[in-house]
Amino acid sequence: MKKPVYKELTLATLPLTFIFLLFSLMTFIPGYPILCGTFFICLGMFQSWQKAREDNDILYSVLLPIRKSDVVKGKYAAAVFIQLVAFMLCAVFTFIRMFFMSEAAVYKANFMMSANLVYLSFVLLIFAAFNVIFIGGFFKTAYALGKPFVFFIITNFIIIAIAETLHHIPSLSWLNADDFSFIGRHLIAFVTSFFVYVISTVISCKVSQKRFENTDL
Repeated sequence: MKKPVYKELTLATLPLTFIFLLFSLMTFIPGYPILCGTFFICLGMFQSWQKAREDNDILYSVLLPIRKSDVVKGKYAAAVFIQLVAFMLCAVFTFIRMFFMSEAAVYKANFMMSANLVYLSFVLLIFAAFNVIFIGGFFKTAYALGKPFVFFIITNFIIIAIAETLHHIPSLSWLNADDFSFIGRHLIAFVTSFFVYVISTVISCKVSQKRFENTDL
């Protein structure tokens, strides 16, 4: 599996995708839907998939001495790697806000989502949606990219809208705590989202492998 992943990260992934990881810095922006940074990270990955499609990367990959299922697994693994790097950056910036900047006036007056474990939970949910809707949708044909990405965009902004709405409900105001006063509830939300991300990605990969085995290139 190392070689397919290495091939994806070195040949099929544009430098732009790694540059777009800098959108994780949007975690620091007050008065702004910071989850949009996660969308731009996914957009960076989409650019790589689009370029790979135009370069006939799928056809090249199946001509390599590996199984077709490994082609799919390699693409999922490369996407997960980029997502985990992005997540770690968001996590570092989140804890900087929580430990060192929570008392700053711009964050105290912030009416949008705060950077906390709930925010990181929604980051994972958006990445899960990308893996299931976009990557899984791509492997229905192993060619079409537009429709799966449009469906992902719609889902992405629905998730952002839900995230930015829930904490305004009085009984759910704890979702937006920018300190550790509700750390227990935040941990439950985070662990739940983590399992959703892992399980949905694994299932999507297995379904995509079956689809790709039956795809006539």
